[in-house]
Amino acid sequence: MKTQLMGMGRRLPAVLVAAGLLLVTGASYATEQAQQRREGRDTKQDTRQDAQEAKVDCRAANQKNNAECRQVKRDTKQGGREEARDIKY
Repeated sequence: MKTQLMGMGRRLPAVLVAAGLLLVTGASYATEQAQQRREGRDTKQDTRQDAQEAKVDCRAANQKNNAECRQVKRDTKQGGREEARDIKY
């Protein structure tokens, strides 16, 4: 019986170290993932402002009607969404 307990006592530190490594690895992955989401969100925010400016510039230049300018804004925002996806994944 004592030999079984001694065998467990030798394995316990190794098991604890392995569990600790798993916890640290999981936490660093979560932090990295959160940073990627944040960067993607910031990219989309910047794109929204750029899209609004593109629409205003389009209308001010009188190059196109309002519907065509809306399409310019949509295309600009879609490009930002794709860029954010590239950052996150």
